[in-house]
Amino acid sequence: MGSVEDIEDFGVWLGRQLRRNGISQAELAQQLGLTRAAVSAWVTGRAQPRAEVMVKIAEILETDVATLITRDADAGSDRPIAWYHRIAHHDGGREYGNAAAFAFDASLAVLAREATQNSLDERLDPRRPVRVRFTLHELTGEHLHSFLSALKWDELEPHFSAAARSRQKVGRTLSEGLRALREDASLLLLRIDDYNASGLTGPEYEDGRYAAVVRRQLDSHKSNDRAGGSYGLGKATLWAASRLGLVLINSTLSEQHEGRTARRVIGRLDLPWREVDGVAYAGPAWLGEPDTEKTHEGVSRSWWANERVVADLRLDRDSEDPGTSFLVVGAHDAAGSSDTLEDLHAALGRALSDNFWAAMTSGRSTPAMLEASVKALRNGEAVVAEQRVDPLDRHPAMVHALRAYLDGETVEELTAPGQVAATKVELVVPPPRTAGRKAAGRTHRAVLLVTPAADTDEKHSRIICMRGNRMTVTARPPRNLGMGTDPFQAVLLAGFATGDDSATTHAAEAFLRAAEPPEHDRWGVTEELTAAYANAPRRLTEFNAAMDTALRRVIGRRAPGRESTGPEILRKLLRLDTPSVASSRRGHPTVGRVVGKVDAAGAWTLDVTLTVPQRDGHWQLLPVAKFDVRSGGRPSLDWADLSAKENCQVVDGRLVIEPDVRSARFSGVTAVGSHPVAAVMAGVIVDVQQAREASA
Repeated sequence: MGSVEDIEDFGVWLGRQLRRNGISQAELAQQLGLTRAAVSAWVTGRAQPRAEVMVKIAEILETDVATLITRDADAGSDRPIAWYHRIAHHDGGREYGNAAAFAFDASLAVLAREATQNSLDERLDPRRPVRVRFTLHELTGEHLHSFLSALKWDELEPHFSAAARSRQKVGRTLSEGLRALREDASLLLLRIDDYNASGLTGPEYEDGRYAAVVRRQLDSHKSNDRAGGSYGLGKATLWAASRLGLVLINSTLSEQHEGRTARRVIGRLDLPWREVDGVAYAGPAWLGEPDTEKTHEGVSRSWWANERVVADLRLDRDSEDPGTSFLVVGAHDAAGSSDTLEDLHAALGRALSDNFWAAMTSGRSTPAMLEASVKALRNGEAVVAEQRVDPLDRHPAMVHALRAYLDGETVEELTAPGQVAATKVELVVPPPRTAGRKAAGRTHRAVLLVTPAADTDEKHSRIICMRGNRMTVTARPPRNLGMGTDPFQAVLLAGFATGDDSATTHAAEAFLRAAEPPEHDRWGVTEELTAAYANAPRRLTEFNAAMDTALRRVIGRRAPGRESTGPEILRKLLRLDTPSVASSRRGHPTVGRVVGKVDAAGAWTLDVTLTVPQRDGHWQLLPVAKFDVRSGGRPSLDWADLSAKENCQVVDGRLVIEPDVRSARFSGVTAVGSHPVAAVMAGVIVDVQQAREASA
């Protein structure tokens, strides 16, 4: 039972029980031998019944007095859960599908991007990341039969069969979904859970997060001006990713509705116009509890499900942390490049990493915004174990650049390997048209980060642009860099992505959001932008040109002939001793990135990032630095200093790393006395070797 503050008001609770049981206030008053005004005072919260009257109310509602006091459950038996199908329009209008679902490609990559962006927008506690988990679950045999039974498939099948006969695009998709279900006797579910999010709060039909998702189209209803989305279209990708147009929802609320927070459940089905048993239906349908209010009588509304029901519907959540679980029934990848559970698992992981690597990156004192994972099941058994998405796996150089910015370790120009240069890029934000002709614009200073590309980067030498919650908006090729430029990675942080919260930053965020289409995949001229701002296209052109100029300013400093060859010599001297592919596949820690320079004393100072595979026990590693000479053996160097920086400890000259760590950083300074030659005369190799654990 919750605290006193968590108990639902008696009047609100009583009013709902009367509606659920079809009893009017006048009828209750008559059965109690009281006036209707007395009952009205209870319902409106102006008074409460006496103890002896509470006993009579409990008898009428077929419950006990304890339930009236705790009000943590509804009175009487649960109302039957059923599907409600919207009746066709009286004017003869027909919709052959949800137009919002056609705004995006129905691929799992797009779904992962849109759904995760929505979760980020609803992050609840800014001190913790929002946790998003994607679960692929293939059902066959008895598992499939029990799920379809919980879904009340017998009620739905006539509607699916009728809708599938449509010659429109949606009808063809439904037909294929039904064929796969009947012939293959299998069904793919995709569940997206988020935690530390707001949940679908708000009333059933009026304004709120719940109604925006479940009842409405083109209602964004974002909680703050830092949101990535703005069109209210992203949620449609959930239904578009279902061959059956069917999504089930279970939400744990961050604020009470009807005195409760846990297991608010609803299902929504998007079908085209159809005719079943001589009755025409408009399109959508909802799975829920029949409403008893006169204005919505018979409409299926959300209900507070018990743990058994959410388990039967494959909607059980693993914690009480607020957030929502969306179950896409009959999931498929319209891109057609992924078929097996393993392929789909990999596709989701790539999409999450490519779009949200920055949101998943943390600094020493800056928490990550997002933590994401993917797993795949078949009939409840793991096919691919849950894997946390590590942005270092695909984007090590960009993660390094952003971490340097978050930790205040950027430089003005690149003079040594592994450095990250930061430079300002001005965006002139024009005043809104509503501000009048005399209003002045604002100059926002975005930040461009530049660092050498990693050897493993699949793509490089682009400017990755982002704002808000650091989702990648676009990757644009720079112009006029000239020939011979070394591969690089550049990240443009604009708006709130800079970490600034000034009025100018708010203005820049609003301007760039208006410059994004529904896909939020570029900054360009949109109808919203030109309607809201004067000279907007010109300002965007200037912004792009300013990015290119800033990049040339950084890259140009490294061009041959503009400075001494010292940094280039260091770049060639510094190497990673990378294990063979076969060795890395066996699961040994590897050196992913090293930054180093020769200090005034002639010692190598090194900053090393490790990629660490998961294992059951902790790792004990010996870091080794060697000179890379042209002939003969590579002499090992002693360490004058060895320090832990991230996710590790240094104990007796060894690195100790916990089992769940995927990356670690340490720094070291070589002992000059162990150098066979001066440091600048030879390259340096960094390696890590597994140490024997010390006996007790």
